Amino acid sequence: MELSRRHLLKASLGAIGTLAASSALAQTLAGACRVTPAQTEGPFYPVKDQDDTDNDLVQVKGRPGRAKGDVIIVGGIVTDGDCRPVERALVEIWQACASGRYNHPGDDNPAELDPDFQYWGRAVTNERGEYRFRTILPGAYPADATWTRPSHIHFKVHRKGYHELTTQMYFKGAPGNDEDKILQSLKPADRDAVIVEINGGVCRFDLALRKV
Repeated sequence: MELSRRHLLKASLGAIGTLAASSALAQTLAGACRVTPAQTEGPFYPVKDQDDTDNDLVQVKGRPGRAKGDVIIVGGIVTDGDCRPVERALVEIWQACASGRYNHPGDDNPAELDPDFQYWGRAVTNERGEYRFRTILPGAYPADATWTRPSHIHFKVHRKGYHELTTQMYFKGAPGNDEDKILQSLKPADRDAVIVEINGGVCRFDLALRKV
């Protein structure tokens, strides 16, 4: 199991790296990287520690089961505003499980929790600024009586010398995107920067930080 997980993550990083080559050329031609638009942290940032905090949210350390839902690989490159890769940046993600519930004491959603899902994890960028996670497609959930939040993943990126970035990533064509109050509060160009496509189970989400 551990071997197959490592092989899958290695293969996905290679796929992301191939995408990065063409993206890097486009960034060079553009001359600069736009800083990723910030979004609200939301009410469910992790407040409880957990034994497993790695970048594979599908498999919880010490449990034989696998998380429910569609497995996806999320990865990309963290850069500065001049398109230079940011090494040793800490990337955190947290999200709902497939049923649409967070493992958070403030979430009163009656949907079932998934004991085999990790809910949040961490990755550190390599010398090329690359990061990746293995996770599942999050479920949508009711934010209030008239608003359902679409499938999304929360991100927080830290690195000394840069402003902390908190944002959210959405999926192209997901039901509820056009009505989501948080996503629709962004300008059109900023919305495009935080919506990704799933290609063969892989999502590319590059992140650009602002220097202090």
